[in-house]
Amino acid sequence: MAQVAVAAYSPYLERMDGARPGPLDADYAAAVTDTEAWVVERDGEVVAFLLLVAEDDALLLDNVAVLPSHHGTGIGRALLTLAEGRARAHELDRIRLFTHVTMVENQRLYERLGYVETHRGGEGGLVRVFYEKVL
Repeated sequence: MAQVAVAAYSPYLERMDGARPGPLDADYAAAVTDTEAWVVERDGEVVAFLLLVAEDDALLLDNVAVLPSHHGTGIGRALLTLAEGRARAHELDRIRLFTHVTMVENQRLYERLGYVETHRGGEGGLVRVFYEKVL
């Protein structure tokens, strides 16, 4: 999963003025045991992944990443649809997520899929945009 994160998030480094997206430094071995992790493989290679965390009142979409070579193939959208199904399986009626303010492509995708911006906030030099989707 780490190689997918590097490929997916490295293009944003220049926009982020020296800040690093959290997924570049995540411990994916721990994520597999600490979150609900899903991967997509093609020809034995991981090309995308989804990390989910069930909270009391919503499902947190902790991370979704797709190799740039597989953008536009529907994998990302399928993983977001899977997240909705997993929220329902956990009997949760909302999904929450956040993204860096400079990741405008992600923001447009989330908004097209029915996510609504709830607020913006900063922490450690990062400005994040928070979204929620009511199912």
